[in-house]
Formats: sequence, C-alpha cells, structure tokens
Amino acid sequence: MTTNFQFQEWLSNHSERAETALDGLLDSAKTTPNRLHEAMRYAAQGGGKRIRPLLVYAAGSLGDPKTQALDAAAVAIECIHAYSLVHDDLPCMDDDDLRRGRPTVHKAFDEATALLVGDALQTRAFEILANAQCEVDVRLLMISALAAASGSRGMAGGQAIDLESVGKKLDLAGLKQMHAMKTGALLSCAVELGGIAAHLNPTQMAQLQKYSTALGLAFQIIDDVLDATADSQTLGKTAGKDAAANKPTYVTLMGLDYAQKQAKDLQETAIASLADFGSKADALKDLAFLVVNRAK
Repeated sequence: MTTNFQFQEWLSNHSERAETALDGLLDSAKTTPNRLHEAMRYAAQGGGKRIRPLLVYAAGSLGDPKTQALDAAAVAIECIHAYSLVHDDLPCMDDDDLRRGRPTVHKAFDEATALLVGDALQTRAFEILANAQCEVDVRLLMISALAAASGSRGMAGGQAIDLESVGKKLDLAGLKQMHAMKTGALLSCAVELGGIAAHLNPTQMAQLQKYSTALGLAFQIIDDVLDATADSQTLGKTAGKDAAANKPTYVTLMGLDYAQKQAKDLQETAIASLADFGSKADALKDLAFLVVNRAK
C-alpha cells in the first residue's frame, strides 16, 4: 500500500459519495410505477463494493473534472453493472437465488419485474450521462464509451461467450478474451469515464488503458479464485456456481496457484502503468491492491 495517502479515509468518503449520488439520481420508489422503481432501487442500492464508481472518482482525481460530471459517470456505470447482475441472475442465464447476501431481484419481486429492472437501469444510465452538467463533447464521449463497454463488443458479448462456453474447453487466449469483455470492459470504462471527465490527454488516457486492462483481468481472476475457495455467506452469492455449471475459469483451466500468481502479476502491471502520474494516482494504486486482495 502507499505510505502517505490515507486510502481508508478516501475509500470511506468516496463510497459515501457514490451512495449519495446513486440515491439522488435514481427515481424515488414513490414514482409511478412504484413497484418497478422500488425494484430498481433494490437492485442498485442493495450493497456491493462500488468498485466501478470508485474507479471513476480515482481516475477523475488525475485532472480537474466538474463534480457533477464525475457523479453522473459513477452512477451511470453502477446502473449498468446493477442491470447486468439482475439479468445474469435470471433463470434463463445463471439462475441464481442469492446476490449481495439477499434474494435476487427475480426472487424478491418476480421474473418479469427483474427483466424490466434491467432494461430500465440500462436506459437510466444513459439518461443520466446525457443530462450531466459538463461540456457537450465530454457528455458525448462518456455516452459513447459506456455504450461500447456495455454492448455486444463488451459486457453483453462477454456474457454471450460465457453462456456458449458452458461444458466446453476454452484455451487461455479464449478465456482472457471472455473475461476482458464480460468483466474487464466495464471496469476499464469506469477508469475511462473518469479520465474523460478530467480532460486527460491521449497519452494519459493510454496509460490509464494499460492500468484498467490489467486490473479488469485481475478482478475476474480473483472472482474465479473466490468462487472456488470461499463460501456463500462470505461471498454474498452462491459459491462454487461456476464449477457446478461446468464453466471454464482460470482455476479450472490453469489451477489455483497459477491464477493467484497471475492476479498478483497483473496488479503489479497495473500499478507500474501509473508511474507518470505520481502521487495523484495513489487512489488508483490502492484500488488495485483492494481488487486483488479482497475476500469477496
């Protein structure tokens, strides 16, 4: 960990900032249709590490962004993430009953509502960015980045590969591609959104891309490790689900020791890519430690 930067204080302050922004930018449960908005809040506000909003804030600290632009970006990407989890848990996808230690949305409400929750959170994300209080070109760049990361060449495409790979053997290159799309795309986008809002130059954005690419893969590798080693109570979701579903993971393909070492190597790569930013990147560096050393 870094020595002069008070990461725990930063983490607490920005986690609270993310929660406040999320609460303010989501429609009230009293808004018609009440049940849908209640379920949207249940999905988006029901705990979670808020890694993606934190990455937005950390990357944004490298420049001088408008406060509301960063908050809009943080909430927008968390809405996309929440929608992806709601749909991922549906019976037609991973069919899970537990998420963040609570019943999944289709269990707490019903399948049709869960489907609409995902749809509505996705569209709300882009509405939030379209109304962000910042320059028009910044809004357009953020909308474009989030759309690309969410779609068929990003998260949705990675999920499609994941579903198609059940019971099949992927080589390491195929597994990396799936993870880069399914998990890495949104994590990379979080960093990109912060950089866009902060008006970073192309060289700086390229350095952030190296960081976020390494971090995104490390995040998914640790997910694979935790799925194989942790229990459901610790994870807040069903443990051992990937193995039970015969899904390819870093652990099943390369073994636990390899997976853990690879995550550490990627952590080092991510941190090294931030060297030119100096102490301004301390939050990003410590978030890399947090991602790789987390227990859930």
